[in-house]
Amino acid sequence: MPSLKEYRDRIVSVKSTRKITSAMKMVAASKLKKAQGQAEASQPYATAMAAMMARVAEGVVVGPSSPKLLIGTGKSDVHLLLLVTSDRGLCGGFNGNVVRRVRLEIKRLHNEGKTVKLLCVGRKGRDVLKRELGNSLLKSFTGIGQKGKIAFADADQVTQFVLEQFESGEFDVCTLLYNEFKSVLSQVPSAQQLIPFSMPVTVTVSTSEDGHEKEKKKEEGVKCPYGFEPEEDEILGQLLPKNLGVQIFRALLDSAAGEQAARMTAMDNATRNAGDLINNLTLQYNRARQAYITKELIEIISGAEAV
Repeated sequence: MPSLKEYRDRIVSVKSTRKITSAMKMVAASKLKKAQGQAEASQPYATAMAAMMARVAEGVVVGPSSPKLLIGTGKSDVHLLLLVTSDRGLCGGFNGNVVRRVRLEIKRLHNEGKTVKLLCVGRKGRDVLKRELGNSLLKSFTGIGQKGKIAFADADQVTQFVLEQFESGEFDVCTLLYNEFKSVLSQVPSAQQLIPFSMPVTVTVSTSEDGHEKEKKKEEGVKCPYGFEPEEDEILGQLLPKNLGVQIFRALLDSAAGEQAARMTAMDNATRNAGDLINNLTLQYNRARQAYITKELIEIISGAEAV
């Protein structure tokens, strides 16, 4: 049975930990407000950009002269997975969930006989995957957003590297994997194909006559009754690299907001658990102290009776 001093030391230690987790929760909450505002402000632009790209691409006759970012290399042997995680931990399962999604994607591609290459944004994803896939890791970007705000220039660094690798023929298909920010309590690991350009897909749920829900998928972008000037191929040649940067920028902002939300939730749970542990330790301490006092009283009474 632990001594009273050991109980006191543990209680003091857990109280110190609770102060740290509580402070981290408040810091994450303050950072979340700014990051959430950035993420929500970027979503309409990124969504509209993808929809506009889809409308322009509908009128393109795919051929040898079409933009390479639209038609790809004509094969899908080498896949580049662009993984976005955080640089710091203590944010629950935020990084683990998206890394798990990447591992499943890598396993699926390997089963299909594909070659996989990795590009990591964030220290946590890099540190986990480089142990088992170090030879496939092309590069990692760290320190993005450390000054408190993610700028488009940060996303442009990643975009330019991806474009350079694609132009040099290092991969055929590029897929972006990140935590999509749904709400403070929900960050969903998501995958989005960047190269070649893939039409955005919307899922609509309708109820049939028998009461069962059916999902219908359709590509965004309505048929346009008007023409484009200059030609669609030329427009896409200018817009596709910009769209790539916009989608990566959106993923970085979503990941930053999700990181702070996950950290706030994790630290809140840690603070609550520390409080419960302190209550349990205090109860055990009081019981041990009562037993110690009772034992001393018995010894004193037994000694007095012996005299």
